[in-house]
Amino acid sequence: MTTTAVANHPSIFTHRSPSSSSSSPSFLFLNRTNFIPYFSTSKRNSVNCNGWRTRCSVAKDYTVPPSEVDGNQFPELDCVVVGAGISGLCIAKVISANYPNLMVTEARDRAGGNITTVERDGYLWEEGPNSFQPSDPMLTMAVDCGLKDDLVLGDPDAPRFVLWKDKLRPVPGKLTDLPFFDLMSIPGKLRAGFGAIGLRPSPPGYEESVEQFVRRNLGAEVFERLIEPFCSGVYAGDPSKLSMKAAFGKVWKLEQTGGSIIGGTFKAIKERSSNPKPPRDPHLPTPKGQTVGSFRKGLRMLPDAICERLGSKVKLSWKLSSITKSEKGGYLLTYETPEGVVSLRSRSIVMTVPSYVASNILRPLSVATADALSSFYYPPVAAVTISYPQEAIRDERLVDGELKGFGQLHPRSQGVETLGTIYSSSLFPNRAPNGRVLLLNYIGGATNTEIVSKTESQLVEAVDRDLRKMLIKPKAQDPFVTGVRVWPQAIPQFLVGHLDTLGTAKAALSDNGLDGLFLGGNYVSGVALGRCVEGAYEIASEVTGFLSQYAYK
Repeated sequence: MTTTAVANHPSIFTHRSPSSSSSSPSFLFLNRTNFIPYFSTSKRNSVNCNGWRTRCSVAKDYTVPPSEVDGNQFPELDCVVVGAGISGLCIAKVISANYPNLMVTEARDRAGGNITTVERDGYLWEEGPNSFQPSDPMLTMAVDCGLKDDLVLGDPDAPRFVLWKDKLRPVPGKLTDLPFFDLMSIPGKLRAGFGAIGLRPSPPGYEESVEQFVRRNLGAEVFERLIEPFCSGVYAGDPSKLSMKAAFGKVWKLEQTGGSIIGGTFKAIKERSSNPKPPRDPHLPTPKGQTVGSFRKGLRMLPDAICERLGSKVKLSWKLSSITKSEKGGYLLTYETPEGVVSLRSRSIVMTVPSYVASNILRPLSVATADALSSFYYPPVAAVTISYPQEAIRDERLVDGELKGFGQLHPRSQGVETLGTIYSSSLFPNRAPNGRVLLLNYIGGATNTEIVSKTESQLVEAVDRDLRKMLIKPKAQDPFVTGVRVWPQAIPQFLVGHLDTLGTAKAALSDNGLDGLFLGGNYVSGVALGRCVEGAYEIASEVTGFLSQYAYK
C-alpha cells in the first residue's frame, strides 16, 4: 500500500518531521473494546517528505541462511503458517510447543504485520494498532515471550470522552456513573433502561445490523451518542451495515439466551457461578479495573519477541505463488524467495493473510472459497500522529495542569471528520518529551473513503482543524507532525452476513477435500489486537487436533 507524500503546507507544519514506519483497541469505551485495533497489510516502504527520506524499519531477518537450504527443498513440515502478522506468529508460537517442525512465511521483509511502532526525536508512537485489552490469553502470550516486565497498563480510572454539541462529554465508566453523565438526556436514559430489561420490540426474524439492534433495544440516543461513534472507533465502519451478531456477538448473545440484555447478563453470571473457570495462572499479572495495555517500547516488542523464539522458522521475503494438493497427502507450497524458487511439503496450512490475498492464492483449489473471501470489505484508514505543547490544550480539558484520559470519539453527526483521538502521552509513559502532548488520530473509514486521494498535509490539516474545535486552543501554534500513515485496505468489515460468508468459505474447503487447510487472521477472529491473539489460541487448537489425528492415518 502506498501513501501520498507530504506537501509543503506552512499553515500546518511549523515543525516538520517526516512520516515513517517500522500492523479492534487504544481508547476504551463501554465494553472496553480497543479503539482502531488492527489493520490489514501495507505495502508502503518509503516516503519523500520535503527533502527528508525515511524507510520502514525492518525487523531482524530470521530467515535461514542459504547454506542451510538443500537444493531449495525442505523435509515435510507439520504446518506452514502463511503470513507473519500477529495472528500468524501467535498461532505458530502455540503450535510449536507440540509440533516444532513448522514454518512461518511472510512476503514482506519484516514480521509483525501492521504493528508499526516508531521511535524518533524523543517520541514513541504507533501507526497501526495502538494497544490491547489485557485478557488472559494476551497476557499469557506476553509472559511466555518474556515480556512480563515490559508490560505497561493504562490508568483504569482515566476518563473517556465523546464529542456532543461542541463539548467533550465523559462516558460512564461504571454503573454508579449512569445517573450523572450528561451525554444522554433523562428520557434517553430511561428508554435505555427499560429496553435493557426487555421492554422493547421483539427481535425480528432476520439478522440485524448494529444500528437496528441498538435502536430496538436501547433507543436512539444510545445509538447516536454512544454506539455510532464506538463503531467508528473500533471498525471505522458504518453501523447501519455492520452485523450485530458478527461484530458484537457477546452482547447479541445476551438477548438470545436471556430474552433481554439484562436477562442474558444475569443468566451468564449464574452460569459462571455454577461452572467456575479453572484457577487463573498465578504467573500472569492482574490488571486493575478495565484498562488497555502495551509494552515499554511499544507493541513492536511482541512480534519481535515471538520471532526470537521461533528463530529460523520465520522466513521473510518469501512470496507464496501457489498451493497444490499432494497426491501423497498434505500440500505442496511454492515460493519466490531471495534464494530462488523454494518448494515446501506440509501436512497442514494456516492462511493468516488478509482475505483478499488468501482469495487469490486459494482460487485454483476452491472457487467457492475464493469468491467468499473476496467479498469481505476493507475500507481505508489513516493514522495521523501529531504533538502540541502542553499549553496548547484548552484549560477546561486539563486536570492538575495535565491532559488526562484515554481519548475521545466523534459521532459522524457532529461535523468533524476525524473518527477519534488517542491521548498517547497520557495513556502510557515515555511517549513524548516533557512539556509535549502526543495525540494519535484516526480518519477515514467506511463513511469517508475519500481520504486515499488526500495528501498527508491535507490529512494533518483536517485533524488539526477538528481538534481546535474541542481540545486545542484555536490560536495555538501549529502541530509537530511525527507520522502519517494511510492504510488503503485497513479493517475488515463484519457486515450483515459476515459469519455466513465465512462459514461458506470454510465449508467449501471441506467440500473440496482440503482438510488441514485453515483460515485465520482478523477477519476470522475479530479486529481487535487482543482478539487476534485469543483467536490464535483457538485456531492453534484446531490445527494441533488435526495433526494429532493425521499421525494415525
